[in-house]
Amino acid sequence: MPDPLESAPSHAPADPEQAVAEVRAAYDRLRAEISKVVVGQDDVVEQLLTVMFCKGHALVVGVPGLAKTLLISTISKSVSLSFSRIQFTPDLMPSDITGTEVIEEDKTTGNREMRFVKGPIFANVILADEINRTPPKTQAALLEAMQEHQVTAGGLQHKLPEPFFVLATQNPIEQEGTYPLPEAQLDRFMFNIQIGYPTEAEELEIVRRTTAVDEPVTSPVISAEELLRAQHLVRECPVADHVIAYALRLVRATRIKDTTTVKPKVIQDYLSWGAGPRASQNLVLAAKGRAVLRGGFNATIDDIRAAAPQVLRHRIITNFNADADGITTDDVITTLLEEIPLDGSTDAEKRQMDEVMG
Repeated sequence: MPDPLESAPSHAPADPEQAVAEVRAAYDRLRAEISKVVVGQDDVVEQLLTVMFCKGHALVVGVPGLAKTLLISTISKSVSLSFSRIQFTPDLMPSDITGTEVIEEDKTTGNREMRFVKGPIFANVILADEINRTPPKTQAALLEAMQEHQVTAGGLQHKLPEPFFVLATQNPIEQEGTYPLPEAQLDRFMFNIQIGYPTEAEELEIVRRTTAVDEPVTSPVISAEELLRAQHLVRECPVADHVIAYALRLVRATRIKDTTTVKPKVIQDYLSWGAGPRASQNLVLAAKGRAVLRGGFNATIDDIRAAAPQVLRHRIITNFNADADGITTDDVITTLLEEIPLDGSTDAEKRQMDEVMG
């Protein structure tokens, strides 16, 4: 069976307009197929699909019963991808995720040799359910897989299937017996997606569907090869320098020790740590993905602003003053988007950014 990666183009498409139209059509088919099972949550579905088309990972945060697991499994079925659910528990070991080496005996010769038995991480879509329920040692087992798309066992590297996504869930309410994710691991997630309660009309439809005899069934509407080609197209989406400059201003304004950037007062008052370079990278990449999925040919400042909450909320750390005043990271990001100018606030800043952008 050929490697799907070999099916992905290594050059720009001959007709970019047609290529974008095909991705948009595939996106529309996915939305329609997912809506057969999942009621509402339109923004969440769009954000999850943006992550997948950008070849990233997502942390999905919401209280129990909001269809986090159902949504992720439905997406995997709609894209014809292999799916693996890992329920994280305090006694889960790293080898339970990545796999382990066993001694295998050849009954004809009597020779023994080591054989690697693959763990559940060897799938296209990984649902890491309640990822904060397991100790850091097991959480760290995901880091290499998320970053390098490979697993190391017995000194040998084992490549993971492509495409590969880790979609982790987390319950924001019950924190007893949990192990908060370290910042290094949080930074590997492209998006932190918040799921809220459905509207009254949506909840009515949920109850109707889930208490009836017939259960909705999804079918694959795009292939892994189509998804890989779409990921390549997203990377080729052009971004103007002034759009990248705006993304940099947003991210650099969160760094309280950076004296070269003008910051809103809320940053100085309520943040203890700001976002790193991965935030800038993911902001621009998410803007590309959002533009292509909406049928556009270039990423805009509006795309940057739409992706900012999901990219930044798990990469900035509030201080004690914020806790005392009831200020959340989302509040800080909202103020940031309101106060950071779209084109630079002073002539000196504009000149400085022009020098940086070359």
